[in-house]
Amino acid sequence: MTSRLRRLNAVAHKEFLHVLRDPRSLALGIITPLIMLFLFGYALTLDVDQVPLVVWDQSNSPQSRELLSNFEGSRYFDLKHYLASYKELERAIDRREALAALVIPVDFANKLDSRHKGSVQLLLDGSDPNTATIAQSYADAIIMGWSQKLLVEQLLINSGTANLQKITTPRLEIRARVWFNSDLVSRHFIFPGLIPVIMMIVAALLTALSMAREWETGTMEQLIAMPVGKAELIIGKLAPYFCIGIIDLILSVAVGNLVFGVPLRGSIWLLVALSLLFLLGSLAVGMLISIITKSQLLASQLALVITVLPAFLLSGFIFPLENMPAPIQTISHVVVARYFVTILRGIYLKDVGLAVLWPHALFLLGFAFTVLGASMLAFRKRLE
Repeated sequence: MTSRLRRLNAVAHKEFLHVLRDPRSLALGIITPLIMLFLFGYALTLDVDQVPLVVWDQSNSPQSRELLSNFEGSRYFDLKHYLASYKELERAIDRREALAALVIPVDFANKLDSRHKGSVQLLLDGSDPNTATIAQSYADAIIMGWSQKLLVEQLLINSGTANLQKITTPRLEIRARVWFNSDLVSRHFIFPGLIPVIMMIVAALLTALSMAREWETGTMEQLIAMPVGKAELIIGKLAPYFCIGIIDLILSVAVGNLVFGVPLRGSIWLLVALSLLFLLGSLAVGMLISIITKSQLLASQLALVITVLPAFLLSGFIFPLENMPAPIQTISHVVVARYFVTILRGIYLKDVGLAVLWPHALFLLGFAFTVLGASMLAFRKRLE
């Protein structure tokens, strides 16, 4: 056992020296994740607010100005310009100076004063359907709230307070409450899903180059000639990248909490334990790719297709899996990042433990040891 540990330590020491002397590996392993954390943390958001809005107020009445004041006072809209024709509205939307336009007709105030049903027109840029749909719901809420206020004022003037209470008392009241992310901040949803993507990129890309580099540089003969077993050689070569992955995990948690204010409601120890399990599986995937391809270029491209792209697209990191076609949902069940994303969001936002997460943790465990075993079976200590 002592000699086996000594041999494993020798291989790990060699790989540590290579990583420390290769600034590209260090940059890919540590600097790139930091860049991604800040880039995605600041740039990627699903929140829709400050929608650029332009207005053509043909009525120019106290009623229309009161309605527009509700849009100006809302954090969801940013009123950019008052325009004077449809052509100007079209030009503003075409140039993406505005994503929404509000048209108030000439007879708007007259219809309201005569108790007829008034109307306004909302034009939306449908090239971004998600933003357009959400902006429409915001505008509907503002207009509905203002119209209800107007109705109450008219009833108060014409009916008196006693009758007003009977008319405006609702029969059903809905009191909504949001759990886990009460402010509906998309960053709190995105950031836990970003950690698996970063760890997968570092683990898969770095380890995918490790064995292939030995073949291309001609140093594989020396490794094969060393009196070390396959398991010792593979585990020793994974050791430095495992340490880099731990550093990335610490940086991710620290940046999320200290810079972006993402709450960690669950157990930090459970998060670390399951993260290390995911990291081991990701490293094993990169090692298996490196052993099979024996080419750094092919290994990096294959790692990108097999690990990084599925982690982005099929893990639920950004796009809900429930909205995808059934065949794609079936394929996503073999994407290990899918389970880790669920684990991290459960720990970060819901404070759930193994009593809930054990099926996902079991998949991580099985995946890690299956791929690690496949790597050892695929590696042959002989020259072809």
